Amino acid sequence: MPSQRQLFLNHIGQTSPSPLMLEIESAEGSFLYDSHGRDYLDLISGVSVSNTGHRHPAVMRALTEQAGRYMHLMVYGEVIQSPQVQYAARLASLLPPPLESVFFVNSGSEAIEGAIKLARRYTGRNEIIYFRNAYHGSTTGALSVQGSEVYRNAFRPLMPATTMAEFNSSDAVSLISKATAAVLVEPVQAEAGVIQPAGSFLDDLREACNKHGSLLIFDEVQTGFGRTGHLFSLSRYNVIPDILVLAKALGGGLPLGAFIASRDIMSSLTHDPALGHITTFGGHPLCCATGMASLEVIVREKLAEKALEKEKILRAELAGLPLREIRGEGLLLAVVPKKPEIIPALITHAPDHGLLLDYFLFCPTAFRIAPPLTISEEEIHLASRRLGTLIKAVASD
Repeated sequence: MPSQRQLFLNHIGQTSPSPLMLEIESAEGSFLYDSHGRDYLDLISGVSVSNTGHRHPAVMRALTEQAGRYMHLMVYGEVIQSPQVQYAARLASLLPPPLESVFFVNSGSEAIEGAIKLARRYTGRNEIIYFRNAYHGSTTGALSVQGSEVYRNAFRPLMPATTMAEFNSSDAVSLISKATAAVLVEPVQAEAGVIQPAGSFLDDLREACNKHGSLLIFDEVQTGFGRTGHLFSLSRYNVIPDILVLAKALGGGLPLGAFIASRDIMSSLTHDPALGHITTFGGHPLCCATGMASLEVIVREKLAEKALEKEKILRAELAGLPLREIRGEGLLLAVVPKKPEIIPALITHAPDHGLLLDYFLFCPTAFRIAPPLTISEEEIHLASRRLGTLIKAVASD
């Protein structure tokens, strides 16, 4: 009988020649547990998905209760489903006007695709401006606005009428014109290694979009739901986009994405043609139920605000390690070792020390620390000790 490992290699489509291949049996809170009972402190949260940790009781309760009522009923948008309606209304209540109309989809990539279609449909224009070292997904449209040729070149030709700009550059603002349908930007660039906006950069983008009748799209797929110490980063920078893209933590551990706009903008998908954007499983009732439960935990337990407090503890704990820099805010941090060349070894050997770490796609000089927002102070101390031992072990090889 083939082992699980062999079946994985034989039958699961692979994303790289060297997958991590940890065989996880269960997960709880901030920990993953393998088939031998060994624990791994999760410092990446499934890449900012498990913001309320693994199997939070409130999330699990919402999942089982909704499964007892119904699962898939009909393609999205045709039937009134309470989990969708209640979640959309709750999101709207926490977002600034006019972000009030929610279109649920299945993932971040699909939400980006929907946002691009919506911007082009509403403005009647084609050009999308995006930024170097931005990541918005891997589907063809999303890949067309990804800020790295490394991942784009093998899949050309891509979507036309896209223009790459430099994040935090005034030149980017000058590129916006009457031909621009939308500017697509992460308020904090995640895969670039957690690069925050400088000065009035986001305000300047907003002003230029207003001037030229272009839409501003914020991709908060990674930064949303308390990750950076604020429920959404748009409130941190006090800039309101025309379209907001969410995913990852949106589903509370299940697959869910959304793009959110005003009713006026969103209504452009309903005609000429009708069914301008459709999805079978978008806004699945189980995903909306778990997402709503997870959001309520974040709000009720003030996990966004606590992320800033936990950041301070984490920075203090890591202060004695051989690090050059820690970038970021809240619990989305890019850690730069004094010897960045050890990062591949750190990632590879992290499980040997009871840790789960990860790279950034476009920043080879840093590794990611983004644990569940529910991580305890005691677990932060444990993570720091394990990380210290790991760095010393790798550096001595």
